[in-house]
Order: sequence, then C-alpha cells, then structure tokens
Amino acid sequence: MSTLPPPLRPPLPLAAAKPVNRIPAPTALPGGCLYEPKWDGFRTSLTVTDDGAVLFSRQGKDLSRYFPDVIAAAEEQIPPGCVVDGETLIWSNGRLDFNTLQQRMTTSKAALPAFIRERPASFAAFDVLAVAGQDTRALPLRDRRTLLEELARTWEPPLNLSPATSDPDEAAVWFEQLPEIGVEGLVVKGSGQPYEGGVRQWLKVKHRQDLDVVCAAVIGRRDRPSAIVAGLPIGGRLWIVGRSTQLTAAASKALAAHLHIPRENHPWPEEITPGTLDRFTQDKSPVRLTRVEPIVVEVSADVAWSGRSFRHPLRYLRARPELDPDTIELPPHLARG
Repeated sequence: MSTLPPPLRPPLPLAAAKPVNRIPAPTALPGGCLYEPKWDGFRTSLTVTDDGAVLFSRQGKDLSRYFPDVIAAAEEQIPPGCVVDGETLIWSNGRLDFNTLQQRMTTSKAALPAFIRERPASFAAFDVLAVAGQDTRALPLRDRRTLLEELARTWEPPLNLSPATSDPDEAAVWFEQLPEIGVEGLVVKGSGQPYEGGVRQWLKVKHRQDLDVVCAAVIGRRDRPSAIVAGLPIGGRLWIVGRSTQLTAAASKALAAHLHIPRENHPWPEEITPGTLDRFTQDKSPVRLTRVEPIVVEVSADVAWSGRSFRHPLRYLRARPELDPDTIELPPHLARG
C-alpha cells in the first residue's frame, strides 16, 4: 500500500485489555490512568492510504465491504498515511445495537444499501497508530491522544472521537450511567504506555447487574453440575439465554442439593447446538443438557445482551428455591435492548 511502510500495512495486531473487578486507581498504570468507555461493537482498525481506506477486525478479517458508510467517511475525512484504532458501532433508538451490527455480516449484497440507509454505522476512534505514514506506536498514549485529537478536530459523523478522562470521579459517573445506552463499562490505559499490539496491556472493568433467571438444565451431572443453563421468558416461552462460567466445587455442591429430576413437558430439548450457549464458538458438536426441574437462581451479568441471549458467560451467585420459576419475568432493561 502506498504511503505506508510494510510494518504498518494491515491487518495490524491490536492491543487488548485484561479484566479487573473494580475501577483501577489513577496510579494503577504507567503515567497515570486514562479512562474510556468500553463500547459494545466490533473492535476495528481503519487504515487510509492513497489507494483508499480499509477496515479490519481484531482477528484480521477485512470488513470493508460490510461497512461502506464508514469507509466513505474515512476516505473523505482522514488523510492518507493514517491508521486509527477504534470501535465500529450501530445505534438504534439511542442505544448501542450489537445484534443489528452482526446482521450487517449476513445481509446480502443486494440488500445491504437499504440496510445501511435504515441502520447506519459509526466509528469511535480511541487511538492512532500512524500519522502521515509515520509509526506512532512507540509514543506514550498521552502523545498519541494529542495526535488523535488533532486528527479528529474536523471530523463529522459517522467518524467520532471516543471520550477519555483522567478524572476518576468522572469515570465513576460514566461507569454507572453509560450502561443505560449499552456501554459495557470502562477501558483503562496508562498515559505513559506505548502501543503494544497483541498484548493485554490495558485493563477493563465491566458493569454488572444481579438478576434472577430460571435454571432448567445444567452442564454435567445433576449431582455435580459444572455450569448452569439459564432461561428467561421471551415470546411466551422459556428461552435459553446463556450459561454460567465454571462452577466452583462449593457452588456445585450447594446447587446440586436443589436439583431434581424434571417432570413431564420440560421446556428444553436434551441436546442443543453449541451456538445456543456460545454464539462465537468454533465447536460444531451438539451440547448435551442435563435437564432438571426448573428452579430460580441468581446470577451476575454484564450489559452485553443481544435481544435473546447474553453474549458473555454469567456468574452464578446462589440458588433461590423460595421463588417460583413461573413468576420470573424478562427484566425491563433487557426487554428494551
């Protein structure tokens, strides 16, 4: 590609974040912490050269043809020789819509123009890896942020500069309020850090909410379950909405005391496709469920909800045998999503 030396040609390895349980202190990372929203979209890099713009996923897949609206904006507003790291998003009714974003990937070429007009995408930039053909990854984040802000000074939607703050109090407000629009939490970066592609050099903390779900099956034996399979009422029936992470030995033993052989007319089959529990899995083998008489359990979930399922595993908290499974309802915030 012209205007970019070989080390900057896409796809580039992108930096990543490792999860933590609470918002890090301002001094937790080199140079002090910079707090940013954790967007619920596709992590992507935009590369612009004299030949045009390309959009690549974190896994190195060229997504350009699925997002011509973002490509057109990049070619118009970003000068050649730039590589920008960010998130490709779709908004619906003032909220991030990951499900619609995924539909872009399966929409036919003929139907795509109408889809784009009705549900346009946007791009939130939070880092810059090259400017004017020069590699900026060795610079500390504070300097890269300055370059990015200058680059974005004249941008118009669908290109956007992702907000960032060094104020932990402001970050705490974001953490509590932004989940209402589908933001998953915060990504925390060190202002003195260079950019290390392929390395979990940042931190991320997700907003979580405790809620009651119906456990009508488990993975593993009924007397020694390894994970719960969670359900919620959607469209008049109990829908499988996800699974938990691996249960600890203590949690497995405590839960097993409440699990019983199911009566007739169980709502779920004995086998399901792997995508029912994990839409990103590469495993094609059927998943066998150990069906149980439905009980209510309390779980902790993040805000990543795709209309009918949680995209990330739930954390099992405890059984709620005192509650009637028939009284469990789809939480309002999930119904809106």
